[in-house]
Amino acid sequence: MVAVGSFMPWLDTVVGTVSGARGAGLWTFYAAMLGLAGALVPVRSLAVVQGAVLALVASVLPVWQLVHVYSMVGTAGWMPGPGLVLVLGGGVLAAVAVRQMATAPWPSRR
Repeated sequence: MVAVGSFMPWLDTVVGTVSGARGAGLWTFYAAMLGLAGALVPVRSLAVVQGAVLALVASVLPVWQLVHVYSMVGTAGWMPGPGLVLVLGGGVLAAVAVRQMATAPWPSRR
């Protein structure tokens, strides 16, 4: 979700759309690739750390973008685009997955 949403429109304005790739979307894409690597790594502690980085970046940057635009122009003339919502949703889901990985019992080795 984060990787796809990073390149979609983050803001819809009267003039046109603003793509996530022009700003913070690149950082969320990099974090998504790190999260993908964390999903594939067999070491659980590394997966938790990489997932936490993804969750942090994909949750904080969209909220910062919304606060920044709101502080500049208020609510007139723009609305969040689908990419911004998709990245924020992916960040929340990554945070839930990290919590589940961190609190699940460790498997015993034989």
